[in-house]
Amino acid sequence: MNRICHIEIDQTSPMPPTAEIEQERQVAIFDLLEENSFALPAREGRAPAEGPFRLTLAIREGRLVFDIRSEEEEKVGEFHLSLGPFRQVVKDYFQICESYFEAVKRLPPSQIEAIDMARRGIHNEGARVLKERLEGKAEVDIDTARRLFTLICVLHWG
Repeated sequence: MNRICHIEIDQTSPMPPTAEIEQERQVAIFDLLEENSFALPAREGRAPAEGPFRLTLAIREGRLVFDIRSEEEEKVGEFHLSLGPFRQVVKDYFQICESYFEAVKRLPPSQIEAIDMARRGIHNEGARVLKERLEGKAEVDIDTARRLFTLICVLHWG
């Protein structure tokens, strides 16, 4: 029951994402809903919330917002995270993704593989930063953090 059953990205960007970014978003959402671990621990005298959860991710007033609701859409919690700790890793991730998408079009597999390994390393760093920032607010496994980090990158696109 400690899982996300529905996810929505509240993206109000006037610019549509590129085909590659949209593909990353769709894959991350699909993979996240297939398998994830997301729990809300007890806080400030409150018992742990029961899942499954409906999650909306948004950027509002320069902060990353996690709006969490029950399966019946009752508000369970909301927390806001500073975007500062994510800025550099998101920037690095976009740069390496751009290199990867270009490499796929014109480079041999060995060079693509090297760029993909670097991309995965940066992605893992983003997941680590997210897990750190969620400490005490939500408990996620590393695969869930990786997929959520991808969605945070999509939000940054706007």
